[in-house]
Amino acid sequence: MSLTPFFGIAQKMHVLNELSNHLPNTETMPVLFVGHGSPMNAIEDNIFSQGMKEIGKKINKPKAILMVSAHWETKGTFVTAQSLPPTIHDFGGFPQALFDVQYPAPGSKWLAEETQKTVTSTNIELNDKWGFDHGCWSVTKNMFPNADIPIIQLSLDYTQTAQYHYDLAKQLASLRKKGVLIIGSGNMVHNFKYAMVKGNDFNAPFAHDWAIEANTTLKKLILDNDYKSLINYKTYSKALDLSAPTPEHYLPMLYAIALRDREESIDFFNDVTVGGSFSMTSIKIG
Repeated sequence: MSLTPFFGIAQKMHVLNELSNHLPNTETMPVLFVGHGSPMNAIEDNIFSQGMKEIGKKINKPKAILMVSAHWETKGTFVTAQSLPPTIHDFGGFPQALFDVQYPAPGSKWLAEETQKTVTSTNIELNDKWGFDHGCWSVTKNMFPNADIPIIQLSLDYTQTAQYHYDLAKQLASLRKKGVLIIGSGNMVHNFKYAMVKGNDFNAPFAHDWAIEANTTLKKLILDNDYKSLINYKTYSKALDLSAPTPEHYLPMLYAIALRDREESIDFFNDVTVGGSFSMTSIKIG
């Protein structure tokens, strides 16, 4: 794992953005869930990176971003609070070009403290050790390539239930009216046991029958506002049980869905299943 901080223009931008964060804002920002898939999507020009870029262009520039990534699991709940978070290369076996990627966006102590105040159901601690893992920067690099928007990450407490995470997510709703874009980053269907890559192309469209069923079912439950079934997905059907043998890639989607007002629009993008058992299906709410 490589942790490399960046200094320079980002530091100046951080000061300006922190000041602007305190200005009043009445626009309700959308919410995103992004299927991040392979970290190579950060440097490859493919249908998924293109889909992320298009969504980024459709969103008014946020004052800050709160990211819930599948790749930061903790005991307890934390938010990053340093001014210049490092870019974390939390993977192995990829080309050097991927390890060379830096995403020098500033952090936001303002948003970290605002998140602490907003969530009352649990104690959220400030963290100055973590940074931007690939679940974060492989997405934001495509959507916001200038790296000039302050970002914090909110960790996933691995000791807690899906209901706990859903309830915590709902408390973040007021941040949407303060210019904060909330993004969940994971994969709705994510099961390495049944991975089956066609040739050498991980992003080649291919899926087991159960993975197709799971992806279709999840989209219907989302459109139907069937939050109870989404929370209790492990007992809903065999296909949904197989879709998330471990919860970390599923939960970021639950964070996004919990923040939807019932009348808000839902748009699916990058709706493709690859590698046999990985859904890239992503969601824009609002």
